[in-house]
Amino acid sequence: MTYPHIDPIIFRIGPLAVRWYGLMYLLGFLAAYVLIRFLARYRQLDVTSDQVADLLFYCVLGVIAGGRLGYVLFYDPVFYFNHPWQILAVWQGGMSFHGGLLGVVVAVLWWCRHTGNRILLTGDILVTASSVGLGLGRIGNFINGELWGRTTQLPWGMVFPGAGPLPRHPSQLYEAVLEGVVLFGILWLLHLRRAAIGVPFFAFLACYGCFRFLIELVREPDAHIGLLWGTISMGQLLSAPMILVGIVGVWYCWRRAMQP
Repeated sequence: MTYPHIDPIIFRIGPLAVRWYGLMYLLGFLAAYVLIRFLARYRQLDVTSDQVADLLFYCVLGVIAGGRLGYVLFYDPVFYFNHPWQILAVWQGGMSFHGGLLGVVVAVLWWCRHTGNRILLTGDILVTASSVGLGLGRIGNFINGELWGRTTQLPWGMVFPGAGPLPRHPSQLYEAVLEGVVLFGILWLLHLRRAAIGVPFFAFLACYGCFRFLIELVREPDAHIGLLWGTISMGQLLSAPMILVGIVGVWYCWRRAMQP
């Protein structure tokens, strides 16, 4: 297949450039706001529109701070130890999903403490809403021609600009489908079936961890890290604990709900 070569910039207004990647994030946060409001009513989480806006704002801060610190600590600690001023240069790239997830957890704990809402129920709703943004973000990665996969001879392999002459897995689209469409469908079904509080949150951890672990098998490892011990990527190493915590958490929440 031919890579579509979509211009990452939608349009310019003077020095201001509006990019597809930024638009994906904007659409993701708008969808999250609508879904949180709907699921809050459906699952009886007592929140106002202002509180939802505050929650999203704190989550954005958690994503940025946690994602950047996670990348610094997990992916390139030596470089940033020697160049600490580069930690703030987020415009040069370098964000970690797993670090961003931890940042969001901290933000949700802080928000719940100040609003008196239940932590796990808030987490159930938030991860469901965030899965849409995850899928859109991966589409943004595809448009940018970044985070491509390993070389392949499959008929849908694509030659990405800057990735050499060989066709590669469009792993960004694999992630968009699994982390966006499929993951959202699983979590939405759990809400419709009135799953026990905490089950959607821990199911998110388990499912995302599994999807990411599998996709890392065809995703190109970070050039400066490669495969750890020659067999496993950093993404797989960070996803393994998510799978374990998710499975144990689902079992615990389900067992607790079954007790009289």
